[in-house]
Amino acid sequence: MDNTWNEAYKQMWEDRYQTEEYAYGKEPNNFFASCLQKLKPGALLMPADGEGRNGVFAANWGWEVTSFDLSFAGKAKALELAASQNVKLNYLVGDAQALEFIPESFDAIGLIYAHFAGEKKSLFHQKLSQSLKPGGYILFEAFSKNHLSLVLQNPKVGGPKDISQLFSTEELTADFKGYKFLILEEAIIDLNEGKCHIGKGSVVRMLATKPFNP
Repeated sequence: MDNTWNEAYKQMWEDRYQTEEYAYGKEPNNFFASCLQKLKPGALLMPADGEGRNGVFAANWGWEVTSFDLSFAGKAKALELAASQNVKLNYLVGDAQALEFIPESFDAIGLIYAHFAGEKKSLFHQKLSQSLKPGGYILFEAFSKNHLSLVLQNPKVGGPKDISQLFSTEELTADFKGYKFLILEEAIIDLNEGKCHIGKGSVVRMLATKPFNP
């Protein structure tokens, strides 16, 4: 993937997050929130946290949150949202492949609509897995490969139009081999998250724990 594509992709997110309105709203993703509330708070990593709606929610529930994204505009709005609710985020800006985290340092990782280039996403999942403590949790919701027809019919629902960036349960099973899957499903849901996730979408959801003896 060339640098021109990378820069255009980064600029797309800067442009999306530079408006006063929160692109995906200020409320957390429903699946993420319902799962997180059942877990004991600890250290949480939030890749692709954008404007911070999910990271801020987790911080309010007592989690020590490290968020990251490509967008400086997203970071600014996330920190503003955190300040308005009197919580803190450790928010990094950078490419997922360039950021380094201490192995086995997080109790949970939230991957909520964290879509990456098709040739990178499995490698990224494996890198993330190394930073998760044994017994730690992955909380995941993102668009499935069956979502492609839905976003082409209704662009307001959001999601990549490149099928390689979309997910299947089989891919997640392979990427997180050896994990215990508490939830692993594909579902059609009605999205109402800000202005960029509106309508019927096909998603993959996962709640999984890392084995103690891989």
